[in-house]
Amino acid sequence: MTRRPVVKINLDASGEPRRGPDTLAAEEPLEIRVRKAPLAVTMRTPGQDIDLAMGFLLTEGVIGDAGDVVTAQLCAGTDTPNTYNVVDVVLGADVPPPVTDPSRNFYTTSSCGVCGKASIDAVRTRSRFDISGDPLRVPATTLADLPDRLRAAQHTFDRTGGLHAAGLFTADGELLVLREDVGRHNAVDKVIGWALREGRLPLTGHLLLVSGRASFELTQKAWMAGIPLLAAVSAPSTLAADLAEEAGMTLVGFLRGRGMNVYTAPERVTVRDAHIGLPESASTVS
Repeated sequence: MTRRPVVKINLDASGEPRRGPDTLAAEEPLEIRVRKAPLAVTMRTPGQDIDLAMGFLLTEGVIGDAGDVVTAQLCAGTDTPNTYNVVDVVLGADVPPPVTDPSRNFYTTSSCGVCGKASIDAVRTRSRFDISGDPLRVPATTLADLPDRLRAAQHTFDRTGGLHAAGLFTADGELLVLREDVGRHNAVDKVIGWALREGRLPLTGHLLLVSGRASFELTQKAWMAGIPLLAAVSAPSTLAADLAEEAGMTLVGFLRGRGMNVYTAPERVTVRDAHIGLPESASTVS
């Protein structure tokens, strides 16, 4: 975080401009190298960079588990002064090198991790985990409480107002880990990287809550980690819903207040101890 002088205007008060400090969320590039060769650059909030790199490599299909990585270390870059914005990863000798396809552009912004990739085929990565039969069951009342629990743990957001969050929960609503970042995909990769390094994959019986919308890439990342339920406080995209249906993942959107929309695999959400079933179009659970 960085303090910066600003001019503040409040039209509900005097309306007179006044000078004062404001706290901004940090955004810096992180280069991920594999076997000394640059693979990806992402704009992220510094912190948990090893988890971010590990989560990225897993969700992009470069590695299958933590055992594929010999070492992962934060290194000094070429900046002056050195900013340590490079993670260098050494893979095991039996791990195939990342595919370098010109149609697959690994430069990512803080808003969209798949920008620049040429087609849906280029970003669709098959998961090692079959989540369609995951027995997770979550009461709708538990789901409804999760956004407040996520928000209460967003300490950096309290100071900056400018970060996305991703939280990994148990079926009974216990928050296991939360990560914040200027990029929603980075926050998810940090959560998954943590779980990978903790030996928790696949994340059977867990759910992931994100503070923004549910995109195709976040759905893909959840599938790659074996997460059977993805919830978002905002809307999903059509491709997110299509991919969730293909994976057998429960996708919940507009999780706000006491309401939510369940778009796919609704049997994992229970209302008054009964499983729900939906028609082909999404319905609202409250």
